[in-house]
Amino acid sequence: GRIAGAPRRAGVSAHRAGGGQSARPARRAARMWTSLRAVSQPPLPRGPRRRCWALAGGAAAVGVFLLGFFVGWVSKPTDPLPATGSNKKMKTTFLTEMKAENIQQFLYNFTRRPHLAGTEENLRLAEQIQAQWKEFGLDSVHLAPYEVLLSYPNETNPNYISVVDEQGDEIFNTSLFEPPPPGYEDIEDVVPPYSAFSAQGTPQGDLVYVNYGRIEDFFRLEREMGINCSGTIVIARYGKIFRGNKVKNAKMAGAKGVILYSDPADSCAPGVNPYPDGWNLPERGVQRGNVLNLNGAGDPLTPGYPAKEYAYRYDEAEAAGLPNIPVHPIGYRDAEKLLNEMGGPPPPDDSWKGNLSVPYNIGPGFRGSASKRKVKMHIHSFNKVTRIYNVIGTLRGAIEPDRYVILGGHRDSWVFGGIDPQSGAAVVHEIVRSFGKLKQNGWRPRRTIIFASWDAEEFGLLGSTEWAEDNVKVLQERAVAYINADSSVEGNYTLRVDCTPLMYSLVYNLTKEIPSPDEGFEGRSLYESWLEKNPWKDVPWINKLGSGNDFEVFFQRLGIASGRARYTKNWKVDKFSSYPVYHSVYETYEIVEQYYDPTFKNHRAVAQVRGGLVFELANSLVLPFDCRDYAEALKSYARIIYNMTQKYPTEVTTYSVSLDPLLSAVKNFSEAASDFHRRLQQLDTRKLLGVRSWNDQLMFLERAFIDPLGLPGTPFYRHIIFAPNRHNKYAGVSFPGIYDALFDISNQADQRKAWEEVKRQISIAAYIVQAAAGTLREPS
Repeated sequence: GRIAGAPRRAGVSAHRAGGGQSARPARRAARMWTSLRAVSQPPLPRGPRRRCWALAGGAAAVGVFLLGFFVGWVSKPTDPLPATGSNKKMKTTFLTEMKAENIQQFLYNFTRRPHLAGTEENLRLAEQIQAQWKEFGLDSVHLAPYEVLLSYPNETNPNYISVVDEQGDEIFNTSLFEPPPPGYEDIEDVVPPYSAFSAQGTPQGDLVYVNYGRIEDFFRLEREMGINCSGTIVIARYGKIFRGNKVKNAKMAGAKGVILYSDPADSCAPGVNPYPDGWNLPERGVQRGNVLNLNGAGDPLTPGYPAKEYAYRYDEAEAAGLPNIPVHPIGYRDAEKLLNEMGGPPPPDDSWKGNLSVPYNIGPGFRGSASKRKVKMHIHSFNKVTRIYNVIGTLRGAIEPDRYVILGGHRDSWVFGGIDPQSGAAVVHEIVRSFGKLKQNGWRPRRTIIFASWDAEEFGLLGSTEWAEDNVKVLQERAVAYINADSSVEGNYTLRVDCTPLMYSLVYNLTKEIPSPDEGFEGRSLYESWLEKNPWKDVPWINKLGSGNDFEVFFQRLGIASGRARYTKNWKVDKFSSYPVYHSVYETYEIVEQYYDPTFKNHRAVAQVRGGLVFELANSLVLPFDCRDYAEALKSYARIIYNMTQKYPTEVTTYSVSLDPLLSAVKNFSEAASDFHRRLQQLDTRKLLGVRSWNDQLMFLERAFIDPLGLPGTPFYRHIIFAPNRHNKYAGVSFPGIYDALFDISNQADQRKAWEEVKRQISIAAYIVQAAAGTLREPS
């Protein structure tokens, strides 16, 4: 059991987890404080005080009852109940209750108007969802408000980019808005394209093209091409990494402003027309989005603590994650005009070229007759503390009401949100309705189910993070799992799942029970179509959890087992980033209904996966977590780290770097997981206290991988096995402390110090894995 020397080689057998011209300024919503209520059992009735003899008699009766109760617990039944599983007939009823046409109608209803966080329209939608969840039959539904920092463009002083001549005259200006899609011309309050939380300013300078703005792109410019970005304005195309990471990299390189644009190579599928004649991004379409680097902090002014009315708030100069340079997004028509006259060297290779009719020269500055022209940014967005509202609904558990399974997805959208988020919100709505139908027929889940409609996700996952901070003590003790429900579709090819290894077996077993919606797979299961289209060895591919969505605080900070599912594109063929109209005004109900999922069968399949996961987690006698899958995943992740260190054989020897403690800890965890599973098969399920104890071991296993000190430089990312990639928030990495310590290590000035940090991170990871193994062992 203790960590000892172990062979360097470890087997690998794991699932790889591998607008309008202007926008009205947001108005502070009406104050509607409602207290957050912890889910609990109803209070017991209280009667009048009686004489002491009555109390004594009652105590004696209780003593007799408890004696009989104890005998019942310890006596071995002759015919034990099945060790795992839920009411299969009820689950089938639940899964078949969900209807594609309902999801379609909900999506239509949710996309009639923009629902930007902090606006009256989004509050009205919250109140509508609250009322309907009550009608569906939830036990309680309330609004949970928080006061967070949001960011909006200035209505009277719009943001734009210009090219200025030697006299300072503007000879070209970028568009101020996107042309509205058909049928939406008269909709007001469409926020123009902007980068939320951009710094204000009017910087002017030479333009430098930095490809995707990745850290390796800036390394290449500086180290191989000798191009200094200091004092320049850089232009980066969207794709590959989170936009906030692009801004951070540009700032570190010395840039004084960032222009983001959608290149057709990353925002258009070949052979597809722009919307409305197809599902590609039109030339004046623009991706909105926040450019924060919060690293899990939540509200920038109250990092780590709920943004309640009484909260202490930092000044913006001290706030978490705010960029201090101006940033602005543009469409590819405007980008083409900026890039066409670029001077400087050509791109280093074809990977730096997009699909515009421009040379993709690097700069700095323009060439020929335009060589004296400069680019100027005009950014006047402002930040404002604004009230947001989560909707929290509860279906109380009948047997274990103090154990919570949470289903959450956000409600706020940049404009209409046809895909992000309302395709997910519509699915959550149908899941709630279906659970309500079961309740009307006399059913209750074993454990409490909490449903959440998060606000301000687009502004840095604020609604979910503030609620989790507000309820952190309860969640740490009672939360079984969190299932995320953002966009239900980002393509129409096959299922995509990202989750903790604890849920692998649950996901595989569930998808075998759900019919595939895919053409050519009639009469076959979702598992079969998923496996055929995205295999990994003999099972479907499951991704690691990164970030960029509302599961972050639950998984990365609190260690609550989490997962997400949606329909996706064919990643082997479709090289465009995300989906083409992402975060633009063209993300409408019609683009979903006409192109992505006309029958809404994919939405229904996603509803059945998300809802089925919640049903199993809330209703199974023994939690459907398999710690053996975690053990196999840890072996795979340790192998990845081992292979990384083998690239530096000299340094590993010079600085006495050894992975033996980590490999030994992983081996010990694997043995503990196998023994735990063996003993679990012998569990007497009539001894409910014993079942509860086993479930608690399973529930708290994910928590065992949390380091309260957090990862280096990111105190709110505390999971030692998984974290967002430091250079791309969207992607997940394994053993992130070690991974980050090894990143670009050969270019560190102090090699001894750098390798000492690698050794420190190996030690921390070994300790955490070994400690987690201890939680699975039989109590002595």
